[in-house]
Amino acid sequence: MRRVTLFVNGTSKNGKVVAVYGTLSDLLSVASSKLGIKASCLYNGKGGLIDDIALIRDDDVLYVSEGDPFIDPQSEVRVTSDQHGAHTDWLTLNIGGRLFTTTRSTLVSKEPESMLAHMFREKDVWGNKRDKYGAYLIDRSPEYFEPILNYLRHGQLIVNEGINIRGVLEEARFFGIEQLAEQLEVVLKNSQPPEDHSPISRKEFVRFLLATSTKSELRCQGLNFSGADLSRLDLRYINFKMANLSRCNLTHANLCCSNLERADLSGANMDGANLQGVKMLCCNAEGASLKGCNFEDPSGLKANLEGANLKGVDMEGSQMTGVNLRVATLKNAKLKNCNLRGATLAGTDLENCDLSGCDLQEANLRGSNVKGAIFEEMLTPLHMSQSVR
Repeated sequence: MRRVTLFVNGTSKNGKVVAVYGTLSDLLSVASSKLGIKASCLYNGKGGLIDDIALIRDDDVLYVSEGDPFIDPQSEVRVTSDQHGAHTDWLTLNIGGRLFTTTRSTLVSKEPESMLAHMFREKDVWGNKRDKYGAYLIDRSPEYFEPILNYLRHGQLIVNEGINIRGVLEEARFFGIEQLAEQLEVVLKNSQPPEDHSPISRKEFVRFLLATSTKSELRCQGLNFSGADLSRLDLRYINFKMANLSRCNLTHANLCCSNLERADLSGANMDGANLQGVKMLCCNAEGASLKGCNFEDPSGLKANLEGANLKGVDMEGSQMTGVNLRVATLKNAKLKNCNLRGATLAGTDLENCDLSGCDLQEANLRGSNVKGAIFEEMLTPLHMSQSVR
């Protein structure tokens, strides 16, 4: 009696040992019953078709087919090995001269649509270059690649101190690791300091002044000095254009030739300040105190306050010879005992303004609004030609 081992074509598992009786058809019938298929052909281990039962020897291994060509069972073993082993074999990457050893599964599983996954999912499909030791060459920064590899290993974003988050983000984008890139963008955004709108203190500004040459033009445009104590400081020629100087203490400060155009000086205390040649066009000084200020420059350089909002300011006793206050608003302002000789007040709103004791000789008040204005104890007569409305 002969016996053989039968396998389904292309496999080497779940075989059946059967006795060989009768004809080839009888053996095919037994094979169909044992293997649960409709057997029609028999092959030996080398793929040879058996068409006569006399060719079968004892302990032969035969492969039963339903009519399809012979399939080498070893190919199944190789495919299975590839499927199960391709993602667990070890790889060495040469990233910018530094070696990283990891598994193929690490590079493929976490982010299957990334560039790394496409590069290493199948062996040598991308034709990756290798160094003389067999490590895959990738021309990127090793410092920024390390956090990415660790993320692929355990799914957590960990960036060591001293590593630039932005650099890791660029590497993540390069390798197409989108989920990591999104996390890094959030981390980067949260790491940025909030916009600092806090006012600059006297200490900070003095340090800034001391570090700057007296011949340098300081640019303080748009800065926030709200409520700062800048009293008695030398602030000549500084550009304060559109700066926030509200409620500042500028008493006895030297603001000669400084630029305060469109600056916010509301509620500021500028008593006794030197404002020779100052530019205060369209500034907002509502409610500010400018008592005893000096706007008069012996060299003839005139201060310019054209279009300024000076509602309710107190400018009592200020020297304002030749100052330009054209179309400025001085409603309810106090200008008692001011020297306004040759000042330009054309189109100025002087409603309810106290001008008692002022020197308005040669001042131009044409088109100004003097409704309710007080002109008591004038040092010089005010001619109608000066005020034509």
